[in-house]
Amino acid sequence: MLRSLRFPPRQGGCVPGASGWGRLLLWVATALLMALHAPLRAEPIELESFELVRNEDGLQLGFSAQFELPHSVEDALLKGVPVYFVAEAEVYRDRWYWRDKLITSSTRTWRLAYQPLTRKYRVTFGGLHQSYDNLFDALASLRRVVSWRLADAAQIDDEGHHYIEFSYRLDTSQLPRPMQIGIGGQADWTLRVERFKRF
Repeated sequence: MLRSLRFPPRQGGCVPGASGWGRLLLWVATALLMALHAPLRAEPIELESFELVRNEDGLQLGFSAQFELPHSVEDALLKGVPVYFVAEAEVYRDRWYWRDKLITSSTRTWRLAYQPLTRKYRVTFGGLHQSYDNLFDALASLRRVVSWRLADAAQIDDEGHHYIEFSYRLDTSQLPRPMQIGIGGQADWTLRVERFKRF
């Protein structure tokens, strides 16, 4: 014998009426329209150029990235929190009988800081420091790399098939620990671009 279906009562013992379902449908439709009309977010970092040059000196990489600092990142910078940008490049050789062989791995790190007393931006790369009067010029100095030597000529096999895995990102792992926890999952702090290329 079939039993009749019953909706579970809401608080107060009332079954949802047409007006309740209508409000729910109106809310869902409004949310969908807002999502459709919201401006699409562009990629945080875009590679304007990415070139591999292989010559008698070995393998060299040049790239140019385009991006702007999100408001929350710039705000932290102005409050004295340095931010770090990291470029990583790994060169592999194809192997059919085993996992691909890692030929070389290189990393470059830039530290960008604001100095309130002098009102200047400072970019540190390796042991070199350069000061800039504005953020635009400071970012320009770490957006572009030329002739980055990744491997010697002897490391690249002429008969092999090689490829590079590249990434350029804002490295949040170098921020103060409490801040890392606070920004977890925030899209503004996810500045990253990756590239895969065979040669």
